[in-house]
Amino acid sequence: MSDYEGGPANEDDLSLPRATVYKLIAEMLPEDITCAKDTRDLLLDCCNEFIHLVASESNDVCEKEAKKTIAAEHVLTALQDLGFGKYVTEVQEAHDEHRKQQTKDRGRKGSKLSQLGMSEEELLRSQELLFAEARMRFQSQASHAQSNNSTPGSV
Repeated sequence: MSDYEGGPANEDDLSLPRATVYKLIAEMLPEDITCAKDTRDLLLDCCNEFIHLVASESNDVCEKEAKKTIAAEHVLTALQDLGFGKYVTEVQEAHDEHRKQQTKDRGRKGSKLSQLGMSEEELLRSQELLFAEARMRFQSQASHAQSNNSTPGSV
């Protein structure tokens, strides 16, 4: 059973961002065409219903395969089963592009260390030295403050 079948606590919790959908609608229409608010709301409701339909069918496919996590393949199968087979190739291409971008982003994060020009051991050694210097400054300030408090003639 999907989470949605129990009934949402708040309809907005399971909805696409209204402003984003409105912006997409405006971008898709020619400049000389406007879209009434009721029409935009209807399109938003249709988008939400479509997503729930595909998610529910994907969940069914997932359960039939005795899996616990819906994967991209389950969504593609659900689209095919629901009669949207002509979109499967385009969806697969978008998914592949998304995966490439994720891989590229992960590569950038990993390369930050290599961009520093120091090995991990050198960085750790440098960090330890900086901590030791900070500790010495702190101890020096603490002992200096303590000696000022204990001078003769102070109240």
